[in-house]
Formats: sequence, structure tokens, C-alpha cells
Amino acid sequence: MTTAPAAGDARTEAATAGEPADEPALRCTDLSYSFGATKAVDGLDLEVAQGEVFGLLGPNGAGKTTAIRAITTLLPVPAGKITVFGLDCARKRMQVRRLLGYVPQQLSADSGLTGRENVELFARVFDVPRSERRARVDEALTAVDLTDAAGRLAGTYSGGMVRRLELAQALVSAPRLLILDEPTIGLDPLARAGVWDCIAQVRAGTGMTVLVTTHYMDEADEHCRRVALMHRGRIRAVGAPSELRAELAAQLGADPERVSLEDVFRHHAGAGLAGADRPDEGGDFRDVRRTRSTAARLR
Repeated sequence: MTTAPAAGDARTEAATAGEPADEPALRCTDLSYSFGATKAVDGLDLEVAQGEVFGLLGPNGAGKTTAIRAITTLLPVPAGKITVFGLDCARKRMQVRRLLGYVPQQLSADSGLTGRENVELFARVFDVPRSERRARVDEALTAVDLTDAAGRLAGTYSGGMVRRLELAQALVSAPRLLILDEPTIGLDPLARAGVWDCIAQVRAGTGMTVLVTTHYMDEADEHCRRVALMHRGRIRAVGAPSELRAELAAQLGADPERVSLEDVFRHHAGAGLAGADRPDEGGDFRDVRRTRSTAARLR
């Protein structure tokens, strides 16, 4: 896995938009979103620097999914502001979408299409120029090590291969910001490592920014330069995993080596059942069924 998708139209468009070199990849300012009387996101302030891998952590119901949907322009921004590389998500929705790659938690690959056909479909959806399409698809499949399996139906893929295929779908448009929602859900340890290897290799070739949500604290600790712990719609702590572990150890008077990121997670989000009265991550019965179906399919 040595080839990564080359920079494409999204990068050119952003560069010509007068983007300052130090503009963050993502900035959320006082972002709020409510479902009826319940605030799923409550005055969220968040900044992700260009080129970093940033983890957004939190229990079900914390507000992560609602925030991600607003960032990807799938939800409107009723209060606050979101910018992606300086572009306002409310006023420049189409331009922002061209800068994003998104791998949702639910399966997005079509089992009735081959791996190549799945990636080609996304290339067309993202308006990759016809003259560049074949090369971009080849590059995306090579980047995730699926070239040899590209002619097989996706329905014959293992769980790890399916997740890598979805990563290829997101990469074919050469995004500047890749958003991954639980990218390794339901995978065994080897498949999880394979997905992260793909992400690391693509980043090494492109300098792409990655925003990831995960419940695997070991992944966040190992792969994220910084993480934000979100609870009840607000950010409770932000920093490098090592810094957050050291801060909690100092509060507890404990040996820093014996404090894990999972301990930090429980410290900031362990009071009560976060999703009991919040229509966000938990969703409705259909959302639960889809999520469980995803996990079962990827085993």
C-alpha cells in the first residue's frame, strides 16, 4: 500500500479561495442543535488543525453524531458557526462537500457491485472528471490494498475488506478532510489494525486531516494526536491523550503509568446513562437495528 490518491479539484478550489495557510481544517464556534426541547449539541467549540488526526470521543448520546452531521452539511446549522478550511458550512455547502470524505458508521458499500464498481459510483457522485476517473479509482483501490480483489462482488468481502472499500470510496475524490464515524466497529484486532494502516499510509502521501469518532480508547490513544471528550452536547476536555492521562493522574494522586485513556473517558462521561433522554447517538429503533446489523456484517 504505497500509492495514495493525488490531490484533486477540492484542493485546487480551496487554494484559489484565498485560504490562509494557518486556517484550521475545522472550526466549530458555539454550535448548538436541538431536537425539540432536547439539546443534542450545546454550545460546541472545537478546532482541528490541518494535517492532524483528531479523535472525537464520548458515550452514546453525547452529541457526536449530530455534530458530525452538521459538519458534513447533512444537517443545517441553526445556531453557531462551522467552517472547513475557512469556508462557512452554512453559506458554502457545495464547496465544503467537495473538501470532505465521509465514512459513516452504517454500511455504504453495495454488496451487489464489485469493489471497483462501488468506488466508480462514488467517483461519479463526487463529480470526479471523466478523464481522471479511472486513474483516481485505481489510486484509491491501491491505497487500501484492494486492487487484486477489485473485480469481486463486495458481498464476498471480509469485514475488514468492506471497511477498506468504504475508505476507498471516501478517498476517490481526494478529500482534504476525512471524517470517519466508528471506522473499525465490529472488526477483529487484525482487521482494525489494517484499516488504521491504510489511513496512516494515505495521510503520509497527502497530509490529509482526519476526524474520527471511536469507542476504542486504545485506537484513540495510539493514532490520534489530540482528542476531545464530549458529554451531553459539550466538550469536557481536549488535548493529547498523554496530557489528559497525566492531568487525571495528578488529580487522583495516581501513577501516570497506571492511568489509561479509558479512565479519562469514564472520569468525564461516567455520570449516569448519557443516552437515556437524548435523541442523538441512540436514535430510534431503526437506528439501533442498522448499527447492530453493521457490527454483525463486519464480524
